[in-house]
Order: sequence, then structure tokens, then C-alpha cells
Amino acid sequence: MAAAAGPPRGLRHLCRLLLFLSQFYILSGGEHSQPLTQAVKDPGPTRTFTVVPRAAESTEIPPYMMKCPSNGLCSRLPADCIDCATNFSCVYGKPVTFDCTVKPSVTCVDQDFKPQKNFIINMTCRFCWQLPETDYECTNSTSCMTVSCPRQRYLANCTVRDHIHCLGNRTFPKMLYCNWTGGYKWSTALALSITLGGFGADRFYLGQWREGLGKLFSFGGLGIWTLLDVLLIAVGYVGPADGSLYI
Repeated sequence: MAAAAGPPRGLRHLCRLLLFLSQFYILSGGEHSQPLTQAVKDPGPTRTFTVVPRAAESTEIPPYMMKCPSNGLCSRLPADCIDCATNFSCVYGKPVTFDCTVKPSVTCVDQDFKPQKNFIINMTCRFCWQLPETDYECTNSTSCMTVSCPRQRYLANCTVRDHIHCLGNRTFPKMLYCNWTGGYKWSTALALSITLGGFGADRFYLGQWREGLGKLFSFGGLGIWTLLDVLLIAVGYVGPADGSLYI
């Protein structure tokens, strides 16, 4: 009865020994573990993927945006902010209407403050170089003589003001009269000629050093030169040595 209560002790020791040997066999890299090891060591042919970076979206602000006010009237936008379907066969000097569209990124509204893209603009049929002088700005030149006879001209580059609309190129060349000034005042030159003209102060003020020294050492040409300079400066015949105009 005592022997039937459980398996023999020797059988239990034998089962433990077989379990230990099987675990040792697996851990030591037996035949059943070789395919797994081989699969890990030799992963097979690999594929190479090239990652193409995504092009960065352009956030650069167009240069004309600096002149374009936001949410203003479309009809009041500067000419650089709109594109118009102009007609060069219009009658010169007559009112004309053109269809216009705002440029990209420009926002404007109509009379009812509603967003608008297409609108019409009223202007006078004339080219930009035919505008009056008050409607454009020109470069100045300090290398020409303003007091020469005949009066000298120079080639200037002129640009139409922003809110003026016209046909053709908004920047154009034009021949202009020399009209620059070096900051010399006619009143100051005349006052020096009357009071200190005998010492050449008027000529020194105008930048005419040789004439000034001549008047200084000749005591104003014994007074004759002094009187002549008063008359010549008064009528504007004698001016600054740099060829500029009085202010």
C-alpha cells in the first residue's frame, strides 16, 4: 500500500536528469537551434532606400508688397500692385477705363469693404514720359554747370510716383536742365559784396579763391572791382564756383 502512494524515487531522479540534459543541450546550440542562428547571421539581400528631402515651401515676400497697403481700396492701390489690360490705341489726353487685377498676395476691398480681385481703373490716356514734372521723380546731377550759357542739360532717369497711372515703362530717361544747388545763398553773397567786398569776402564765400585773393591784395581793384561785383552778384551773373544755383 505504501508503494502505490507515488512513483518510485529512482524514477523521479531519472526524470530530473533527463530534463536537465535537454535544457543543457538547447543552451549549448544543438541541431534544432542552428537554423535560427543561421537566419540571424545571414539576413539575406538588403534593399537600399533613398530618402528625398521635401522641397521647402517658399515664404519669401514679393518685393512689391512693401508698397501695397492691406485691406485698402483696390482702385487706390499703387501701379506696382496691380496688372491692367491696357490699350495703347486710346486717344491721347482722353479719359480711358482699363480692367485690372491685383497681384498675388495683395488684399484689397471695394467701396462696400468686400474683398475684391478684379476691378476697373480710370486714367488719362498718355504715356509715362508725357506726364507733368510733378508726377515723377528724376535723378539729379552735380557735374553740370547751371550758370552756363546756353544752359546745360543732363540725361536723367525718371520714375513715376507710386499712385500715378500711365501707359508704357514707369522708368524712362529724360533730358533736364541743370538746376542743382550747393547751398549758397544769394542774399548772403550780396551782403558780403556790399560790406566786405573790398577784401574779397564775397568771392571767398562763393568758392572763387583766386579772385578773392586778387581783390584782397588790390584793395578791391581800388574800389572799381568791388562796385562791379555788387552789380554782377545782384543780377545773378556771378554765382558759386561749383556751377550750382543760389538758394
